[in-house]
Amino acid sequence: MYEVVMKQFTHAADIMKLEPGVRKILSKTNTEIEVNFPVRLDNGQIEVFTGYRVQHNNALGPYKGGLRYHDTVDLDAARALAIWMTWKTALAGLPFGGAKGGIHINPKNYSKSELERITRRFTYALGDNIGPDLDIPAPDVNTNAQIMAWIADTFSSTKSPSTRFANLHVVTGKPVGAGGLAGRDRATGFGVVANIKNWAKLKNVDLKGKRFIVQGFGNVGYWTAHFLLKEGCILVAVQDVSASFRNDKGIDPEAMLEFSMANGRSLKGFTGAEEIDPGKFWGVPCDICVPAALGNQITAANADQITAKLLAEGANGPTDIEGEAILKKKGVDIIPDILCNSGGVIGSYYEWLQNKRAEIWKIEEVLEMIHDKIDTSFGKVAEAAEKYKVDWRMGAYIVALQRLEDTYMDRGIFP
Repeated sequence: MYEVVMKQFTHAADIMKLEPGVRKILSKTNTEIEVNFPVRLDNGQIEVFTGYRVQHNNALGPYKGGLRYHDTVDLDAARALAIWMTWKTALAGLPFGGAKGGIHINPKNYSKSELERITRRFTYALGDNIGPDLDIPAPDVNTNAQIMAWIADTFSSTKSPSTRFANLHVVTGKPVGAGGLAGRDRATGFGVVANIKNWAKLKNVDLKGKRFIVQGFGNVGYWTAHFLLKEGCILVAVQDVSASFRNDKGIDPEAMLEFSMANGRSLKGFTGAEEIDPGKFWGVPCDICVPAALGNQITAANADQITAKLLAEGANGPTDIEGEAILKKKGVDIIPDILCNSGGVIGSYYEWLQNKRAEIWKIEEVLEMIHDKIDTSFGKVAEAAEKYKVDWRMGAYIVALQRLEDTYMDRGIFP
């Protein structure tokens, strides 16, 4: 992923003729943190875990980005994802920079009590490298509101009693009862669909009856399916790490979610659709394809199978360079990740702001604000793509890089 993000950055910087000094700054990460920390497991044995936090750039505001618990987490992955977060927050017009991190771990191998100890010890190991006005983590792959609550409680507990409540917004994506935002759980999927609606409006496409497929059925995949069904679309295929399914008459995402929750977040054994060979998933006939799992899923090996007219990137970096070239040659429209899945970080911004103001907002207000910001970003990307005669990915990069360039040119470089 790091190679992909740097190639994309270099290409966009060349097209817009990014100021050379700013280009040098943005090509490097500000801080890269690796921590090794011990945790006693339920069986009494001690295991040492490795965690990461990469802080790419904070010219626009505090670092912002998720924490993932996955066995693919390493320094290169965190570095790539942190850079993408900088572009994403800049594109969305948020007062945030970009960061990313996590723990190299398969959380399915540990009990809930072990995950709590691992999370709290990781938070303690990070120490003051995170903070509500410095670096604000959020949920990502295999992390959730519960994990964010443990981080907030641990971090605030290390502060003096008089400042503990001023530190609870060290993370976003918390449970509503612990200062979370109503609607934050669905913000990313809602944002994916808001972008798809903008695409449909621009292309004069009626979404009713359009077929779509979703890779990944976690938070993003489910909510994307939920909101697309409200637009009259039909879910015809779903793939997760355990199995792939197809039903040309339509899959019920609510029934699929209920099954998944009852089976440890696995779809294996779901009876509401026919299980198919995972290698045939990308070739299921559809109008819209939503990769909402991990990075580098669409490659030269499978991109030619995709029949969709639109690829909406719900995941971070799901399409590699070679795969994207094939899709573009086929005339597939691509809504890039830094635009398509930005609903999550926009929701995080409003949670952070709600906490700072000591306010509580209704879910309808939150979703309306997210939709408004996405509409604005989509319009800017389409405008930049037209101006520079590039695709939407390069258009999104150019909008983000232009904002960062303007900031550096206005503020100068210390000292």
